[in-house]
Amino acid sequence: MTTARQPGLRSVLANAAYRRLFAAQTISRWGDTVSTIALVVLVFRLTGSGLGVSGAVIAEILPVLLLAPVAGTLADRLPRVRIMVAADLWRTALAGVLPLADHHLAAVYAIAFGLSAGAVFFNPASASVLPSIVCEQELVAANSGLWSAAVTSQIALAPLGGALVAAWGVAPAFWLNAASFAISAATLARLRPARPQPPTATGSWASRIREGACLLIGDRLLRLLAIVQLLAALSAGATSALLVILAERHLGTGPGGFGLLLGAIGTGAALGPLMLTRLTTSPRRPALVFGPYLLRGLVDLVLAATRNLPTAMAALGLYGVGTSTGMVTYNSLLQAEIPDQTRGRVFAGFDMIWQTGRLASLGLGGAAADALGIQAVYILGRVLLLLAGSIGLAGLRPLKGSRSGS
Repeated sequence: MTTARQPGLRSVLANAAYRRLFAAQTISRWGDTVSTIALVVLVFRLTGSGLGVSGAVIAEILPVLLLAPVAGTLADRLPRVRIMVAADLWRTALAGVLPLADHHLAAVYAIAFGLSAGAVFFNPASASVLPSIVCEQELVAANSGLWSAAVTSQIALAPLGGALVAAWGVAPAFWLNAASFAISAATLARLRPARPQPPTATGSWASRIREGACLLIGDRLLRLLAIVQLLAALSAGATSALLVILAERHLGTGPGGFGLLLGAIGTGAALGPLMLTRLTTSPRRPALVFGPYLLRGLVDLVLAATRNLPTAMAALGLYGVGTSTGMVTYNSLLQAEIPDQTRGRVFAGFDMIWQTGRLASLGLGGAAADALGIQAVYILGRVLLLLAGSIGLAGLRPLKGSRSGS
């Protein structure tokens, strides 16, 4: 009797405001996918080294570490739709200018920094506005739709992006990205949330930034989720970046095998949220929030043990399922539990925690791979993920029911 009315992707797409957000973010993701390939190719051509490509990655991570507190405070203080539109227009201009400066490495790094800065302001505003568009019972379906569309876009468009860059160079890819941001801005400009953003309390920028940091530390649920997020980032940063080394040194495959492994992750990540919407509409299911970490930890154990490519592909398909379902339930839980007036700072804080852990993991994982071997990296990753899932399950059960809406 209740399953007939269980919200799914079809029901949330019937919501005009959600369709607008879905279309804007999906189109923007199309441009991002092609542009990311072009940026890596461009930087490698300019530097001829992996270190140069790493510089581009650092240029994308630094804005999160430097600007996330300001971005979160802005998302709680100003209309979020306007912030999203402004961020898209900013990125439209930068992506359009990039082909004109593509012979100067410093300019390329600076523009990559600026594009990432635009995302730093866009993301917490987008995550915070979703609960104003759909009801709580639709959050899992709504987040699943956004995630699946993003992953499917990457799977489908990455090969096309590579072909575009190979045939016509990097400039058309960057201009395509600029056009995608412009279309996204135009689409979002007409977005009208069903529940307007409440007025914010008075206070200085510094005090509101400090309040957001104190909230992450002082709130029991957020402190638990932050610990789990950091442990997962410390694992995933290294294991994701070093997958190519696993393919070469441990599995004995070439670039083709590495591509198959990436495809397996993408396929699992696209299917995971679609499966999730059939299981639950509640964002408060501890097993579905933290169980995926345990699944990913077991996958890392399999990857460290096996030398069989099909087995590794099957395991990574499950890894993709765990990653996507975990992200959907994690975001849905935050959106359901966190009051609207602090939601932007909370999401920005979690972005900052994730990127800090990811950056540390990249450095430590590379050193561990050289000193101990790639198997050790995946064993350590497994330990961190199993620890994250266990802490989450043990800690969330006592909290369940202690907050509103349980």
